[in-house]
Amino acid sequence: MKNYKPSSDSRVSITELMLPSHSNFGGKVHGGHILNLMDQIAFACSSKHSQCYCVTASVNRVDFLDPVEVGELITLRASINYTGKTSMVVGVRVDAENITEGTKRHCNSSYFTMVAKDAQGNSVPVPGLILENEQAVRRFARSKQRKEEAFSRDTQFDESKFRIDEHLKRLIDENVKIDL
Repeated sequence: MKNYKPSSDSRVSITELMLPSHSNFGGKVHGGHILNLMDQIAFACSSKHSQCYCVTASVNRVDFLDPVEVGELITLRASINYTGKTSMVVGVRVDAENITEGTKRHCNSSYFTMVAKDAQGNSVPVPGLILENEQAVRRFARSKQRKEEAFSRDTQFDESKFRIDEHLKRLIDENVKIDL
């Protein structure tokens, strides 16, 4: 019998003060530092859901919407959006808060595909997801579509199936010189 869990059972959030050691010369927090925190919270969320050690398989589109300043608090929130056989898609949202002004803003969101592993490093089945509301259904369906689109994109440009004549005309107005 398959086990199912609601995403609320594994939601995780962390808040951290951004320090000068996290920043570049302009006082903005390095994107790599934020990505590191995002990966950590995706690990925590997926491990909590699967009750296994999890590894990052992929990260889908990270858009930095607004820079984070030294001295701001950032809050990262993670929840399971999708479950496959051995993988989970973890939605991660990052918000920054200027504590002196009391303002908050959304800085980025991303989707981490995490895979559950056993002690020998083999992929193991994960509990399914109980979809308790419309938002959960929307997130699951969106993650499923994103997964299907990535597969289609990957196979469309597979070297053995790639037909150059189909793509050359699409490159005419691009910033490229074709010298075959």
